[in-house]
Amino acid sequence: MSLTTPPSVQKLQKALHDKAKGSPNFRFYALYDKVYREDVMAFAYECCKANRGAAGVDGQTFEDIEEYGVKKWLDELTQELKSRTYRPQPVRRVYIPKPDGKQRPLGVPARRAMVKDGTGNTARFGGITVACEYLPALRL
Repeated sequence: MSLTTPPSVQKLQKALHDKAKGSPNFRFYALYDKVYREDVMAFAYECCKANRGAAGVDGQTFEDIEEYGVKKWLDELTQELKSRTYRPQPVRRVYIPKPDGKQRPLGVPARRAMVKDGTGNTARFGGITVACEYLPALRL
């Protein structure tokens, strides 16, 4: 399934891209507020849902979130990001069998972490890495 990036997110991506390419030495210091924008959060959620990943340590599925209310769930996550009280949960470790009989470890994050990380991918441009105090190396 291919998702179309909303116009408001495209506008953000273009503005950030143009600034990065037009001023290569410019340092972006105020991108944290872009992470929890409602349009960015909603698009990140849709991207995660389209990816159909397994549930993390919290066992939360997309069906659980939809039953709870996607808007309410995203609003709560947004509020945690705004107030800088968001803390990621541990990653669930699973092992995938390899053709040679060995196993490859794979970490499955909780849904909240997937969506939070998806916000960075949603606003991605030019390979810029932003280190936020509460978000580990968010790639924008």
